Amino acid sequence: MDGWRDFVAGTVGGFSGKLLDYPFDTVKVLLQTQNSIKSPITSSPLASEKDAMMNKSKIKQRPPVVYRGAIHCLTHTIRTRGFFSLYSGLPSPLLGSMAENAVLFLSYGQVKRLLGERPGHELSLFQLCMAGGVAGGIVSFVLNPFEVIKVQMQVLNSAALDGSRARYNSVLDCVIQTVRNEGIVKGLYRGQTSLLLREIPGNICWYGVYEGVCMSHIPEGGSKRDLGMSVHLLGGAAAGVAYWTAFYPADTVGSQIRSNPTYSSRGFVNVFLEIYRREGVVGLYRGWGITAAPAAPPPP
Repeated sequence: MDGWRDFVAGTVGGFSGKLLDYPFDTVKVLLQTQNSIKSPITSSPLASEKDAMMNKSKIKQRPPVVYRGAIHCLTHTIRTRGFFSLYSGLPSPLLGSMAENAVLFLSYGQVKRLLGERPGHELSLFQLCMAGGVAGGIVSFVLNPFEVIKVQMQVLNSAALDGSRARYNSVLDCVIQTVRNEGIVKGLYRGQTSLLLREIPGNICWYGVYEGVCMSHIPEGGSKRDLGMSVHLLGGAAAGVAYWTAFYPADTVGSQIRSNPTYSSRGFVNVFLEIYRREGVVGLYRGWGITAAPAAPPPP
């Protein structure tokens, strides 16, 4: 019964949360990928040797920045593509977030019980963090196909693609083309390492901060059930910032790998170092502000 409650709570939370934060996520992805969108995109993830040499020579030149910042990206996208373009490809992340949160809540609850949680016996903060990390690792394998489709649909709104024909007509068309051209594993699980490196430390920090805030507010002799809604909201908001701050560069690398098939056959470290050489630390954290800010707790 507890497992089903976790599942339903996660599903409802994922659905409502994605409707609210998806425009911010679109801006984040456009900022992360703006300097790679113009690189050659082929129907196959394997570029020719000649193309690879050309791309390597281009890496040495610092590419122009398409967007000056999050606000410029947001206003430019709305002005040129319309407000609802910020929701481009929404069905994929909507289903993905529901599946993600449902599996995450269910996995987290099950791991806690395996670690010995029961009425009258609470787990330590360290154990709760470890449970969150395990749950994050599990959910990454459910989430990655949705992330691949989401990012590919979002980058169609990039200013770097102005004047070009949309590559996909719909989310379904994107799925079909991706599987047909690259297969299920190489296509839908592109960037899996990046997602693991985002979800495991991210969820360790999310649950660690959330549970830590709750523990610090429990009255003497009381329990978590005695806490008011404001404490849970504060803990959730602080946890959201911690999640994205834990290892944000992994998300940036993942967006690059998923948005451009020429990166799909390259490893995480290879793409990470390329972004660092090309743009420095700023490039690895591009879009962090607009991603973390909506999760930040309001002032008291």
